[in-house]
Amino acid sequence: MAGAHRGAVVPSPLPERVERYGVVVRRWEADDAPALHAAVLANLEHLRPFMPWVAHEPLSLQQRRALIEGWTVEWAGGGDLTVGIWRGDRVLGSAGLHRRLGPDGLEIGYWVDRDHLRQGVATAAARALTDLAFTVPGIERVRICHDADDAASARVPARLGYLCLRDSPAAVPEAAAGPGEQRVWIVTRDQWATTAHRS
Repeated sequence: MAGAHRGAVVPSPLPERVERYGVVVRRWEADDAPALHAAVLANLEHLRPFMPWVAHEPLSLQQRRALIEGWTVEWAGGGDLTVGIWRGDRVLGSAGLHRRLGPDGLEIGYWVDRDHLRQGVATAAARALTDLAFTVPGIERVRICHDADDAASARVPARLGYLCLRDSPAAVPEAAAGPGEQRVWIVTRDQWATTAHRS
């Protein structure tokens, strides 16, 4: 297989749950398929301008369950962690920790249900996931990327003390409502330990 190396270290699965800052962030499981399905269908138009994966929606409930099963396999093999954002039994959105930065970094992605916007949900989830990321040995930096025109998403890393690096061409420009650029933010382990992100 191209890119494979004999004796390469396979990462351990990322921690699958964190509960703090008023939300529970936990890995999607097969039994959650109806809740995730309902949340995605209710938010398609809200998400369409900024989330490339919406181009493949709507999925069926059976396809949604298969998607979660794929996420589980990926996570168990040391890959990405895809999580729901919960308060009680209510789905507030979804998020993930993605292994896109090499062995020393993780990237956070998130979306929030339209009925829970401007309530601090994305900030709480991203804060919890950043905490979680830095419990993983070897992780030294965490990145957040979002559509450059998505002002609401930009407020999250700014509040948490991430450094804004640059705008760059989006991976899927046609999915963006604006010029097809991503805004890139990053925080290091040392910065996270000393910043006032918990205020």
